[in-house]
Amino acid sequence: MNVLVIGSGGREHTLAWKIAQSPKLSNLYVAPGNAGTAAIATNVELGVSDFDGIAAFAKEKNIDLVIVGPEAPLVEGIVDYFKKDPSLAGIKIIGPDKQGALLEGSKDFAKNFMLKYEVPTGHAKTFDKDTLEAGLKYLESVQPPFVLKADGLAAGKGVIITEDLEEAKTALKEMVDGKFGEASANVLIEQFLKGIELSVFVLTDGKDYVILPSAKDYKRIGEGDSGLNTGGMGAVSPVPFADEEFMEKVERQVVKPTMRGLQKEGIDFNGFIFFGLMNAHGDPYVIEYNVRMGDPETEVVMPLLKNDLLELFQLTAEKRLSEAKIEVDNRTATTVMLVSGGYPESYEKGKEITGLDQTNEVIVLHAGTRLDEQNRVLTNGGRVIALTAFGDTMEEALAKSYKAAEAIAFDKKYYRSDIGFDLK
Repeated sequence: MNVLVIGSGGREHTLAWKIAQSPKLSNLYVAPGNAGTAAIATNVELGVSDFDGIAAFAKEKNIDLVIVGPEAPLVEGIVDYFKKDPSLAGIKIIGPDKQGALLEGSKDFAKNFMLKYEVPTGHAKTFDKDTLEAGLKYLESVQPPFVLKADGLAAGKGVIITEDLEEAKTALKEMVDGKFGEASANVLIEQFLKGIELSVFVLTDGKDYVILPSAKDYKRIGEGDSGLNTGGMGAVSPVPFADEEFMEKVERQVVKPTMRGLQKEGIDFNGFIFFGLMNAHGDPYVIEYNVRMGDPETEVVMPLLKNDLLELFQLTAEKRLSEAKIEVDNRTATTVMLVSGGYPESYEKGKEITGLDQTNEVIVLHAGTRLDEQNRVLTNGGRVIALTAFGDTMEEALAKSYKAAEAIAFDKKYYRSDIGFDLK
């Protein structure tokens, strides 16, 4: 099969790395890719939202299967674009259409969907510029901490949590006034759920589904989950407390009602659903849906999967996922993300990365890198490289990830040294 992966981050490098192991693969392309994908696939200089360019390339290279990594092209309707063009009819695509992508593209849509289909979640109300005064009054009526969420896509940065009422009011005013652009034209004020977070992923063909290993990622830039939110500083899989009993609750209370809801709404969902969950006193509550794999969770979930990923995608695209049986490595996987100094605020790109050849105990997964004319690997983003390791225990895996983190060098390199701290 000829396969095209859309995206340029650690998630896409991991998917490409896994697909490259399949005997079913003929040619693998990544658009636009990074320095890591360049070593295992052909990078294609196309933007993730350049639907015309992607379609033309897919036809030119006789692509059989397109895997959409990031959320933006899904929310913008890349699947609908492919479905509407008869000349693309022979090309299968993994990802939901625009309607299905609303589960991530609109927090308001997702919240109403959860309430309608009795998926456990915190209660919330939505406000905009016209209802700002009502929103400010509503904040006075609820208990802190106050949780404010931009309705639309805000690159993982559209959530503000504060104990202070005046801070919450200021945040609401700034958000509806365009702090996160169009994404925060509508803002949800949501119930704060106390507990410990985790992520659960399913791959579905719209009717049947398979549940992938659970994971926990670490969003804050600082030790002990302090400081600003990032795209993710590291992850652990599986999550120790997500035992058989808890996962049975997740499937019964969360996954099955979600699937029933999608079918009742007539949404033909084909691809990944990410359930961002809170374990509150042993019960799962949905904080958010995503309609693609998480990052950096992909970097720990996919290496644990023993299945041929390309075969799973083929079964998904052909609506034969009921034939699949998931096999998982029984070890623990951890990943530690190396980031640019200054991230998630302003940072510099173009720093040379050395020591990549000193990392034989880990899988090196590139997130924000590129090759220069001399074939040197340079930084090209805030999150630069994820270092994934296996161990019989989380501590054993983390020791390998951190050893590799020390070996790799670039100017102003930073990483968190406490990944998994709350799971020990």
